[in-house]
Amino acid sequence: MSRIDAKFAAVKAEGRAALVTFVTAGDPNHDTSLSLIKALPGAGADLIEIGMPFTDPMADGPAIQLSSQRALKGGQTLAKTLAMVAAFREANSDTPVILMGYYNPIYIYGVPRFLADAKAAGVDGLIVVDLPPEEDAELCLPALEAGIAFIRLATPTTNDKRLPAVLAHTSGFVYYVSINGITGSATPDFAEVGVAVDRIKAHTHLPVVVGFGVKSRAHAAEVAKVADGVVVGSALVDAVRRSLAADGRAGTGTVESVVGLVKELAAGVRDGQRVRA
Repeated sequence: MSRIDAKFAAVKAEGRAALVTFVTAGDPNHDTSLSLIKALPGAGADLIEIGMPFTDPMADGPAIQLSSQRALKGGQTLAKTLAMVAAFREANSDTPVILMGYYNPIYIYGVPRFLADAKAAGVDGLIVVDLPPEEDAELCLPALEAGIAFIRLATPTTNDKRLPAVLAHTSGFVYYVSINGITGSATPDFAEVGVAVDRIKAHTHLPVVVGFGVKSRAHAAEVAKVADGVVVGSALVDAVRRSLAADGRAGTGTVESVVGLVKELAAGVRDGQRVRA
């Protein structure tokens, strides 16, 4: 059983959804970012998505775009991101780690080399938002052969005709994008989210997690009522931004401010648990 499978089985046994947290590698700097990633499980994160900084993150809203810019300005690279995962694994062998981003940095790094290094570092899954199912031979199928899950996104416009193609080689979990648009751009309609999750689950045995637009404890609770997992990203990277000094340097409270928000979100997931029960 993979770490992803084991984690979803564990939270299901607890009768609750999983909390999936997203942060950008190297934001606002390498050391602070690594300290934050190491602190996330203790704050209540069940799975961790780590963003691979990229110059043109087309699916992301301003908060995550700015986090990529801060990380790249600080010298973050894909090699350093993999090294951060390896450093995280020195003290944590249980929490699933998913790398999320775009294909260009992986292509430049070299797919075989990337997959070998990612596996060695302890990466459990990939979300690469600009590779559709028609391009599975590029990265999805090689990743599966390497033992790394390839996680697909479904959206409100993914109809029943398209859904089988999206799900064909998906593993780990399905990520449902709750709104049309970029990350952090709106608040989802939670009733519609529930209907969409049910529709997807009718086509797959995989857990379905919901992200985009989840910003608060109350939002997390609403999503946790209907989904297998709740993803929060923009709110966390925006908390990083707000913690920075005027010159952009990390403050003494950067990690603490993000950890505090994760604790609130974890409490929200457990608020939703009472309804699920």
